[in-house]
Amino acid sequence: MCDYEQLLNDADMIGLQVIEKQFKSHAKGLCKGSKIGIKKDMTNTEKACVLAEEIGHYHTTVGNILNQENASQRKQEKIARKWAVNRMLKIEDLFDAVLDGCQTLYDVAEYLGVTEIFLYDAIAVFKQKYGMQYKWNSLTLTFTDHGFFISRNGMK
Repeated sequence: MCDYEQLLNDADMIGLQVIEKQFKSHAKGLCKGSKIGIKKDMTNTEKACVLAEEIGHYHTTVGNILNQENASQRKQEKIARKWAVNRMLKIEDLFDAVLDGCQTLYDVAEYLGVTEIFLYDAIAVFKQKYGMQYKWNSLTLTFTDHGFFISRNGMK
């Protein structure tokens, strides 16, 4: 797991300048060259999720992709989001959250320091990467249409 301060440090280490500001648009974050703008009036959890994705854009996308009507630009958005998920979380973090008592996706998101929307994106990334089930130690994580559950020895 990774928080906003760690991501600010990551950005600094690779020469990115992060500026918190108010946007005139509905955007929460923008990346242009070596500058990243983050919407000022968000929680640190929201800022972390947005900053991770904007760093992902820095590493993975090219040009202006604000027009999400374009399939190529939607694909670049998805690639940056996948990069952000892989920077922020590991699939084993889902096990840790449940083993520590989290029962809802809201609880899991809060425990992991991400937004619920980011958690849903992470679940989609993990499902695509690992398939419908992932085994870890004596536990099995099974993805569902609305999230996931963890069972011991195949029992729900």
